[in-house]
Amino acid sequence: MNLVYLTGRRLKVFVQQPAFLVVTLIQPVIWLFLFGNLFRRIVDLPGFGGGSYIEYLVPGIVVMTAVSASMWSGMGVLEEIDRGTMNRFLVTPARRGAVLEAVVVEQTLSVTVQAVAIVLLGLAAGARYPFGGVLLLVAASALLGVVFSSLSNIAGMLVRQRETIIGLNTLLLLPLTFLSSSFMTPALMPSWMQAVARGNPVNWALQTCRSALAGSVDWPRTLTYGGGLLALALVLLWLSTRTFKAYQRSV
Repeated sequence: MNLVYLTGRRLKVFVQQPAFLVVTLIQPVIWLFLFGNLFRRIVDLPGFGGGSYIEYLVPGIVVMTAVSASMWSGMGVLEEIDRGTMNRFLVTPARRGAVLEAVVVEQTLSVTVQAVAIVLLGLAAGARYPFGGVLLLVAASALLGVVFSSLSNIAGMLVRQRETIIGLNTLLLLPLTFLSSSFMTPALMPSWMQAVARGNPVNWALQTCRSALAGSVDWPRTLTYGGGLLALALVLLWLSTRTFKAYQRSV
C-alpha cells in the first residue's frame, strides 16, 4: 500500500500539469516528421530492406523519448530533498524502498503515455503496425524508462547536483540513440557500431519489438533482448532503492 499511495501522490502532480506532456512531445514530433521526410529515400539503399522509413523510425523515436524523459527523474528526487520531503519520509512507516520505486513507476507510466502518443502520430503519418508489435514496443519503452529513471535516481541520490543529471542526460542520450538501430538498420552500420549496439540497452528495446512490428515475431530474439532488458531494469531498480538507505545514513 505504501507504493500505491506514494505513486498516486506523484501522479497527482503529473495530472495537474498536462502541458508538460505536450511540451515533451514537441521534440519527438520534430524528429519524426523532420527525419522521416529528410531520410525517406534511405530505405532504397541495398541492405536496408525496403518498406516505409516512417514505419522504421517510429520505434526509434519512442525509445529515444523514453530515454530522454526518464533521465530527468533524478531532478524530481533532488526537488524532494531540497523541500525536505525526503527527510519527512524517514519518520513515517513507509517502506524506504517504496519512496524511489514510486518515482520510477510514475516516470514509467509517463513514458508509456508518451509512447502511445508517438505511435498514434506515426499512424497518422501513414505507418501501419500489428497490434501485438505495438504492445511489445510500449512494454520495451516502459522497461527502458525503468532503466534510465533508476539510473537518474541513483545519480540524484548519490551526487545531489542538478548539473550532474543534466550532464548525464546530455552525455548519454544521442550516443546511445545513434549507436543503436533507431535510425539505421544494423546491416548498414560500421562493424564497430554493430558491436557497440549489441551491448546497448536502447538497441535491446528496439530488437525486442522490431520483428513483431514487421508482422512476424522472432521469438528467440524477442525473448533474449527483452529478457536482458528486464534483468537490467530490475537490477538498476534495486540499486536505486539501496541509494535511499545511503541517503538515510547521511542525514
